[in-house]
Amino acid sequence: MPNRPITMLCVASYEKGQEFIRECRRLGCRVLLLTAEKLRDADWPREAIDDIFYLPDNLGREELLKGVSWLAGREVIDRIVALDDFDVEKGALLREHLRVAGMGETTARYFRDKLAMRMRARNRGIRVPDFVHVLNDHAIRDFTVRVPPPWLVKPRSQAAAIGIRKVNSADELQRVIEELGDERSFHLIEKYVPGEIFHVDAITAERTVVFAAAHQYAEPPMDVAHHGGIFVTSTMRWDDDLTEALLRENERLMATLGMVRGVTHTEFIRGNNDGELYFLETSARVGGAFIVEVVEAATGVNLWREWARLEEAGEEGQYEAPPFQRRYAGIVLSLARQATPDTSAYDDAEIVARVRKPHHAGLIVASADRDRVATLLDDYTRRFSDDFYASAPLPDKPSA
Repeated sequence: MPNRPITMLCVASYEKGQEFIRECRRLGCRVLLLTAEKLRDADWPREAIDDIFYLPDNLGREELLKGVSWLAGREVIDRIVALDDFDVEKGALLREHLRVAGMGETTARYFRDKLAMRMRARNRGIRVPDFVHVLNDHAIRDFTVRVPPPWLVKPRSQAAAIGIRKVNSADELQRVIEELGDERSFHLIEKYVPGEIFHVDAITAERTVVFAAAHQYAEPPMDVAHHGGIFVTSTMRWDDDLTEALLRENERLMATLGMVRGVTHTEFIRGNNDGELYFLETSARVGGAFIVEVVEAATGVNLWREWARLEEAGEEGQYEAPPFQRRYAGIVLSLARQATPDTSAYDDAEIVARVRKPHHAGLIVASADRDRVATLLDDYTRRFSDDFYASAPLPDKPSA
């Protein structure tokens, strides 16, 4: 460890990671933020940041390398941290070029590229829904003969449900592929597997998963994103066989994809037809949609803060996994008709947080009793439909 404050370069194309930045400052680190010009007026914790550098939109690879190399000529950069999914590749590129320790470009592919992560997992014996690259016409035709519809056409490098299309016939698929044109190779086709979807949010330190919590979505996030609805997720029973299976699969996956050090958000599905668990996708970041707050309400562990501690320790330091509770928590979250929804009529003692975001209504509840959490979430979901619910088309690109 250097006998000077560690300098963290945080890369953020979207407004997030404030608690990570604050924890870095509490740990005594210097913090540099590299973000988009459009976020110049965003709500960054400026008291915890030593300097901010703004990038124009659509900056090319070479220009990014030159700009950060100029910065590295004036600052000793010890860590480079990508705070959002869309920055994982940038972070890896910069580490490789500046020879800063951490995830390189090959491993970053497995946590960013939906095709790469599926191929790696399948080749190592981890069950995934059948898929094919939208590349070779013969391979695509063989896939459609062998795998009955419906299918999902997925961008390889988008986040969440953005850009996913469900198709129900070979003719419809052909039209979608033709629409993609030269972009076709940046997509994959996947067998649609109906089932229950789960997420495992975890911390890995020196190739060992040292913390993990499993939660279940009430409805598939893709369905909520595309067709509307209310987002709900909640902690699974800690002693359930399915929970243990999910945690084991997550450990296998992290070893398979080469995660050395970091936080991850990983999704699995249990197929309705066969009851088997399938890996869907993973990411080298914390979960969105206030999942960090849900995990903290259930366990007492804040993944943003732990990620900062993990990065500060680095390769040579000592990171100690936090003790955690085995409680239960959940969130009900909806787009709202009102600009500032009033949730004061919801006054149960189990409410531990209220979402404060324009045109969003959201409540997080926590309890030692999982049944109580489930009852509250069911009740709030029904009431939210009347009190707040609004829908909007899924954007082509994520918003900042």
